[in-house]
Amino acid sequence: MNRLEGSTALVTGGSRGIGAAVALRLAEEGADVALTYRNDAERAAEVVDRIRALGRRALAVRADSAAPDAVVAAVDETAATFGALDVLVNNAGAFLVGPLEELGPAEIDRTLAVNVRAPFVASRAAVRHMGRRGRIISIGSNVAERAVFPGLALYSMSKTALVGMTKGLARELGPRGITVNLVHPGPTDTDANPAHGPNAAAIAGFTALGRYAEPSEIAATVAHLAGCDGQYITGSVIAVDGGFTA
Repeated sequence: MNRLEGSTALVTGGSRGIGAAVALRLAEEGADVALTYRNDAERAAEVVDRIRALGRRALAVRADSAAPDAVVAAVDETAATFGALDVLVNNAGAFLVGPLEELGPAEIDRTLAVNVRAPFVASRAAVRHMGRRGRIISIGSNVAERAVFPGLALYSMSKTALVGMTKGLARELGPRGITVNLVHPGPTDTDANPAHGPNAAAIAGFTALGRYAEPSEIAATVAHLAGCDGQYITGSVIAVDGGFTA
């Protein structure tokens, strides 16, 4: 698969979970890939090594998505290193949950900074480097559509904001040939939400398929949107959730 041959991509939060799967899938399809990480340099380096083993260029940038300057710097470094930026995947996220009374200003500020402001800031920075086939793809969450457990209000609110951002940017950037889409994963087997965790059976039971997704299944949809086959899809919110919101 070389549908992204000659393309360059940045995946925020690309050192693990869905982000790592997306970074690797884009590289498998021919893209050079940069990724950001917050703390785990070792895992970021492992993903970089795997991308390079596929014959693609790779870059890891340490950046806390809560810091706007760091987000912009990561975008600019990617474009400077690779000579262009074609695909931005806003994947980094903060998952702070709990009863309403226990979520104070610090939790609210970080959630909104990482889950809402960072994708907007990164998109704003990225379009300066994108041509007419630019792609902006954000990773949302199924709980933006269906919050089945208590304690999800803050996180759900932050992911719902991405719907408005996606539709607004799609309309604004469409004349420039840049597409903007949002992918809502369902329960996905990651470190943060393992398929064999204490609540996994109940969570899987809310899906029509009765199971968690593999990160690669989310990455496949992102790759489709990033490639030429996705060039007429924009402003869309695509659920890859096993029927969680059916």
